[in-house]
Amino acid sequence: MAKLVGAFAASHGPLIARNWEGIGPERLASVTKTFAQLGRRFKECRADVLIVVSPDHWVNFFINNLPAVCIGVGESHGGSPEAWLKLPFNEFPGHPGLASHLAETALKNDFDPSLSHHIQLDHGFLIPLWKMGVESLPPIVPIIVNIIEPPLPSFKRCFAWGELIRKAIESYPEDIRVAILATGGLSHSIGEPDMGRLDEAYDLECFEHFKSSDVPTLMNFLDNRTEAAGNGAAEVRNWVIAHSTANCKGFDVIGYHPYKEWYIGCGFASWTVPS
Repeated sequence: MAKLVGAFAASHGPLIARNWEGIGPERLASVTKTFAQLGRRFKECRADVLIVVSPDHWVNFFINNLPAVCIGVGESHGGSPEAWLKLPFNEFPGHPGLASHLAETALKNDFDPSLSHHIQLDHGFLIPLWKMGVESLPPIVPIIVNIIEPPLPSFKRCFAWGELIRKAIESYPEDIRVAILATGGLSHSIGEPDMGRLDEAYDLECFEHFKSSDVPTLMNFLDNRTEAAGNGAAEVRNWVIAHSTANCKGFDVIGYHPYKEWYIGCGFASWTVPS
C-alpha cells in the first residue's frame, strides 16, 4: 500500500525569481538557507511521487473555464510558458496511476474534480521546486485549486480535500512513498491599490493556528482574517489541504521572510509525518 511520508508548504511569487538578488545579500542568504532546509527535508522523506497543490495563474484556465479543483492525470506535464521563468527543467513526468486513483476516490466520495491529461506547471508549482535544489524530481501529481477568481473553495472544503487525499494515498495498492507540497501565500496583495502590502501579524498567527490541533479555531481564523491580508492570501487554502493530509500534526515553521521587495510574506513549513 502507498504511504504518506512527507508534507511541506512554500510560498511562491514571480519576484522570487525575477528579483532574487534584489533583497540584499544578508536576507538573500537567509532565504537561501530556508529553501535549502526545505529541500533537505524533502530529500530525506525519499518520496517516489510528489503531489503538488498550487493555483493556476491564467496558464491553463481562464474565466471561461475555471474549475474549483483540477487533478493532472497525465503521463507528463509541461513546463511554464512564462518567458521570464528560466528553469533547468521543462517537462515533468506524471504518475497517472496515483492521479487516476485520487480522481476515482474523489468521485466515489462525492467530490467533483476536473481532470487534465497535460497540465502546464507555472511558477506557482515550479519556483519552490527549483529553489529547493532538488536535482532529480520524482513523478508529480499536480492539483490546481482556484484561488484566482471568486467563488473560491471554502476553507472547510479544502480541509475535506486534504482528508480525501490522505484516504486516496492510504488506499492506493502500489507500495510507493508519497509526499505533498502546498505552494502559495502567505499575506500579499497583487494588482490592487495596496499592492505590496504585507500583514505580518496575520502570517504569524497563521503559524500558531497550524501548530495547534484545534481545527475549528483555525477555520474560524482563516474565514475571518484571510481576505483582509490581501487577495493573494487566499492561497493559504493550499496549506490547509496539506495540513489536513498530514492529519493536522507536527507543523513546523522552517522560515519566514516578509520581504516587501517580493510582495509576499514568504512562509515555509513542513509537517511531521509518522514513519
